[in-house]
Amino acid sequence: MNKEEAKKRIERLRELINRYRYLYHVLDKEEISPAALDSLKKELFDLEQEFPELITPDSPTQRVGGKPLEGFEKYEHKKMMISFDDAFSREDMDNWEKRNFKLLTEEEKRQVDYYCEPKLDGLAIELVYEKSVLRVGATRGDGRMGENVTQNIKTIEALPLKLRGKEDVVEELRKKNLGEIAGFIEKNGFKEVIVRGEAIITKKDFEKSNKERERQGLPLYANPRNLAAGSIRQLDPRVVASRNLDADVYDLISDLGQKTHQEEHFILRTLGFKTNNKHNRLCKNLDEVFAFYDVWKEKRNNLPYEIDGIVVSINDNRIFENLGVVGKSPRGAIALKFPLIEATTIVEDIEVQVGRTGAMTPVAILKPVDVNGATITRATLHNEREIERLGLKIGDTVVVGRAGDVIPEIVKVFPELRTGKEKKFRMPLFCPSCETRLVKSEKEVIWRCPNPGCFSRRSKYFNHFVSRGAFDIEGLGPKIIEKLMDEGLVLDPADLFGLKSGDLIPLERFGEKSAEKIVGAIQKKKKLPYHRFLYALGIRNVGQKTAQDLSQQFESIKDLERASLKELEEIKDVGPVVARSIYEWFRDEENLAFLEKLKNKGVGYEKSKKTKGKLKGLNFVITGTLKSLSREEAREKIEEEGGEVSSSVSRSVDYLVLGENAGSKYDKAKQLGIKILREKEFLKIL
Repeated sequence: MNKEEAKKRIERLRELINRYRYLYHVLDKEEISPAALDSLKKELFDLEQEFPELITPDSPTQRVGGKPLEGFEKYEHKKMMISFDDAFSREDMDNWEKRNFKLLTEEEKRQVDYYCEPKLDGLAIELVYEKSVLRVGATRGDGRMGENVTQNIKTIEALPLKLRGKEDVVEELRKKNLGEIAGFIEKNGFKEVIVRGEAIITKKDFEKSNKERERQGLPLYANPRNLAAGSIRQLDPRVVASRNLDADVYDLISDLGQKTHQEEHFILRTLGFKTNNKHNRLCKNLDEVFAFYDVWKEKRNNLPYEIDGIVVSINDNRIFENLGVVGKSPRGAIALKFPLIEATTIVEDIEVQVGRTGAMTPVAILKPVDVNGATITRATLHNEREIERLGLKIGDTVVVGRAGDVIPEIVKVFPELRTGKEKKFRMPLFCPSCETRLVKSEKEVIWRCPNPGCFSRRSKYFNHFVSRGAFDIEGLGPKIIEKLMDEGLVLDPADLFGLKSGDLIPLERFGEKSAEKIVGAIQKKKKLPYHRFLYALGIRNVGQKTAQDLSQQFESIKDLERASLKELEEIKDVGPVVARSIYEWFRDEENLAFLEKLKNKGVGYEKSKKTKGKLKGLNFVITGTLKSLSREEAREKIEEEGGEVSSSVSRSVDYLVLGENAGSKYDKAKQLGIKILREKEFLKIL
């Protein structure tokens, strides 16, 4: 291929790749598979390597490139990047409207309606396009002066490196009956386009990043917003690319003929930006605003990303601009926040809990406080380093946060409110349960009790062993386990399988029937799937997914025991830290003796069926109640056939298995066009 032929081919490839990016990220359409798209990108990359003089800044291959920066240059915004005041109630919103109406004429008051959109919890960014090509990506900074983070902005696939062609934009706007705007753009074009939006990370990618951090023994990220903000300010764009950031654009600064905020969203979408249009709504008055607010207060957890309220803007741009700005906030828009998930309280004490692996977890004992409808008295502090990072002392006034069912955490400390009576926390030298001296390896931040006979460690290990994802022994809760241990009836979980009803009847609160019921429940679980048996062993860093991977790789426990460190590290999703944990567990004589004891009690596992592969590469979500099998059994059957089961609905899901009393996952699956399987259809596939 000569240079002229290569040039034509490169131009066509770029155009095609950009078209599929627009279809996928903006229109939610996946017309070709990710693998096919990667193949097109690879061909483009190879051609550009052969003819480097043909590489342009807006080429799809230039999203990640260049050496890490030494620092970011300052960038001055042409127009100040404003932030919104907050409202938390109907009274706040009524007062906001009254303040604005005092500044408007009677005619303007009649013209006021409100454009409402979910408020994404991410990092505000500004994008500047010159001659349709992305020139600058910047952070908000103080509103006037931000940082030039263009290299990192380019890694976000949801943001175009080049805007769509004028002809395509004009044609699409005419289809939307926006002929006046189409005419404006047809006449004036768009030499410079400045837009603003939010860099975010989805809940799924946030969890993925934290799982990787956990595998590496590193501190976990606090929340998706912090991770998104920290990623954008990374000096190495390759690190940013690995975080898989997303973005939503919601503000058009340049004049392209728009007269309302709603029209801005239409224009942004036609230019090639991902917007939240499908979730936004034009509301005539505050009653409709609150109806919209109530919808998203209930549905917020169904979104793939975090939102913390809705943004309410006066839709008419002329009225919005005339109302002006107070400080750094516009009068014409406000953030209506969801009920507080953070509150202030006092740390009355810090206690240390002992985990099943001996890990010491400091826990803050709080003065009771209501957070999002729940009374909070405790908050996790993770480890000693987290306490140091927060600068926390016993007696401090703190901000405690809680989102959904997440364990409450301390978000911020107010050293300004100290009285001098506060006390510094010191990690104990000895285990609070067994008084064994604590240890900490050089590679970890966690102190551990090394005593395998520690009562607290053993009770937590028992609870893990009988938990739902492991042996799943019904009726055997923490209090009963502690009672059995106190009485010396069990020393380790293997002893459970030797219990007789007569052993339990003499214990307090046990009658003949309840004793027989628990013993029967234990005996029923002597055999279970291989991967659940592996998970039940409680090997450090081995969760349910890793246990599933190990069960497919090694036919038996003996094979796993004989595996070398190198063999373990080569398994997909098993890094050096996890491999080391597995390898060392099987080199511990006490662990091997425990396996032998289980075997002697008749406890074992059913070997994993060799994956037949008929569901290989397919991703399922299960919702509602199935009649013929439990959801856990359905999950196992899917995984036995090589399929995967996800907890949330996204574009990557192939099938939704629908049971009775299904929730919002069904609506989301229909919206995304995912194939719905009723129970009978699902069983046929199996």
